[in-house]
Amino acid sequence: MDSHEVISKAVERTSFKEVAAQMGVSLSLAYKWSQPDEAQGSGTTNPLDRVRQLYEITRDPQIVQWLCHKANGVFVQNPRGGGPRGMELMPATQEIVQQFADLLAAISNAAGDDRITPDEAAHIRGVWDELKRFTEGFVRLCEKGDFVHLAEEIKTHQHTK
Repeated sequence: MDSHEVISKAVERTSFKEVAAQMGVSLSLAYKWSQPDEAQGSGTTNPLDRVRQLYEITRDPQIVQWLCHKANGVFVQNPRGGGPRGMELMPATQEIVQQFADLLAAISNAAGDDRITPDEAAHIRGVWDELKRFTEGFVRLCEKGDFVHLAEEIKTHQHTK
């Protein structure tokens, strides 16, 4: 879905008039955001494309992380290249199970004194995000039927622990 389509669908929950008023822009400009970008005729770049452009220029994931945080979520980057590389199916599934065990161990260790410190919470978040990232790569390769490229990524992942 293109950004202008996302904006158009999101505005269905309210109205262009409300969006324009709340954002301090003209109604005409708010409507233009729901049209294809200036290269295709609307004459303006919408806010989503601007944020994407800012990210592409800086390559700083904090931009996306901030936006996800504001939407009460988190950003977990997908693995590079579409998924884990160079592993057979069974070892990849074992790695996922091991990462889940690591997550449970991190939670158990942190909660051992009946409280979790901010540092412990950050550690748990990191382990959880890595599990999600790795599993997403695995699922992507499964969807492609590409089980050949599942040992290098595992080896790389195990060296970075």
